[in-house]
Amino acid sequence: MQTPRLIYFADPMCSWCYGFSPVITQIRRTFGRALPIQLVMGGLRPGNDKPTTEQAKTELKIHWEHVHEATGLPFVDAVLDRPGFLYDTDPAARAVVRVRREDGEKAVQFLARLHHAFYAEGLDVTKAEVLADLAAEFGVDRDAFLTDFETDDLKHETWNDYATAQRAGVTGFPTLVGGPNEEGHYGIVNRGYQPAPAVLSVLHQWLGTEPDAATPA
Repeated sequence: MQTPRLIYFADPMCSWCYGFSPVITQIRRTFGRALPIQLVMGGLRPGNDKPTTEQAKTELKIHWEHVHEATGLPFVDAVLDRPGFLYDTDPAARAVVRVRREDGEKAVQFLARLHHAFYAEGLDVTKAEVLADLAAEFGVDRDAFLTDFETDDLKHETWNDYATAQRAGVTGFPTLVGGPNEEGHYGIVNRGYQPAPAVLSVLHQWLGTEPDAATPA
């Protein structure tokens, strides 16, 4: 039987994925290398080329308040007030894929960093220069990052992630898929936001482990 793993379908500009970041951190701390996490970009609003309307800004702020109430995580909405702001999730997703090329584990951490940068710090993560600075925090060469960022190869790799999510029937983020089981199949572990205790309980049941018996990171 293959080693079990999690496939995490997420997006860097998905507010509920931001809310789920501490849960992913807790999973990594609890299970460590015994339960690897494979990150797949889901594609929330890739290629959006229309500036965010005032109505859309209002709706987003209300939505973000719901996430704040559920998770306690901080939000600032100043980025929405930048003139002509495009809520295009493709650049940030592409940045995650670029980091994933070097290290899949690092990409999971980088995704959490992007979430915090966008939602808690108000940084515009649709900009290549901002993304390059953030990637550099994880040891990625800034110039090499910028050189790769606009290549067709990296763009295609990112859009292949979106296609993978669609083929898997993933319709919302965050989504966790676990497997393989004894028959080699994968199944849904979690759809949408759930607090860490609920998700960890499901994982312990799946793996047949006790809460104090998992391997720490």
